[in-house]
Amino acid sequence: MGEVLEFEAGQERASPERRDDIREVLNYRAAMREAERLLATLPLSQRVIREAHRVLLAGVRGQHKAPGEYRKIPNWIGPPACDIDDARFVPIDAGRLPAAMDAWERYLHDEVPDRLVQLAILHAEFEALHPFLDGNGRLGRMLVPLFLWQAGLIQRPMFYISAYLEARRDEYYDRLLAVSRDNDWSGWCRFFIEAVRAQAEENLARTRAILNLHDELKHRLPEMTRSQYAVRALDWIFARPIFRASDFIQGAEIPGPTARRFLGVLREKGVLRELQPGRGRRAAVLAFPALLNIVEGREVF
Repeated sequence: MGEVLEFEAGQERASPERRDDIREVLNYRAAMREAERLLATLPLSQRVIREAHRVLLAGVRGQHKAPGEYRKIPNWIGPPACDIDDARFVPIDAGRLPAAMDAWERYLHDEVPDRLVQLAILHAEFEALHPFLDGNGRLGRMLVPLFLWQAGLIQRPMFYISAYLEARRDEYYDRLLAVSRDNDWSGWCRFFIEAVRAQAEENLARTRAILNLHDELKHRLPEMTRSQYAVRALDWIFARPIFRASDFIQGAEIPGPTARRFLGVLREKGVLRELQPGRGRRAAVLAFPALLNIVEGREVF
């Protein structure tokens, strides 16, 4: 996340390959926002999924592979550059895909006793159908918070299960393959529900740490700055923990001289750290290390 925020703040330290990764993250966020906008008036459906896919692939890896459209040709999963004969898994023919996605959507709206089991099945079936030429993994993970939100299990579509799945990538693929190969739905559902539980606990711990940090600084900053604008400044840097000094001065709704003084005080007290010094017309880039380290889950700044 730190690299993404540095990129948005105009810090150009990333390699070209890393910038491609960052743009994918930004597209993921844009696609989530587009889906959230659509879900204000529509149910979670194939239409929402195709629109999110179109945004997800815009200008990044897979952009020339029919964004927003189901595949018309075969695809398969296996080692890089392998052909279909060496694939680990081959999804259904493209001609059968529209009917399969219709069945998937009907199950999406079924009333079932356990929403998490339903989500486990939906995720596995989506990945097995592999409806797009590219971006199926990214979109399949995006479906998790969208479904949880629509089902009323979370208050906003903010639940990112990717960290758990990435750390257990081999088991994740093995469990999915075991469904198709051995019909082992129970093993897959146990794995998926444990992933949701573990990720929820990690998310909750980080959220509590963020709230505790905000509460601590809400009392410290007025003493540091001796200003009525302290809490407003605090909320602004919590929303943008890597930023250009000029953006804070112009956007924090604090008088300019006061905003400049704040930045000096917060750097002096160690609340902010300078990532890139100002030079000429280029503004300094500043970071909020305490918040970023909580979000990253390790000491990064």
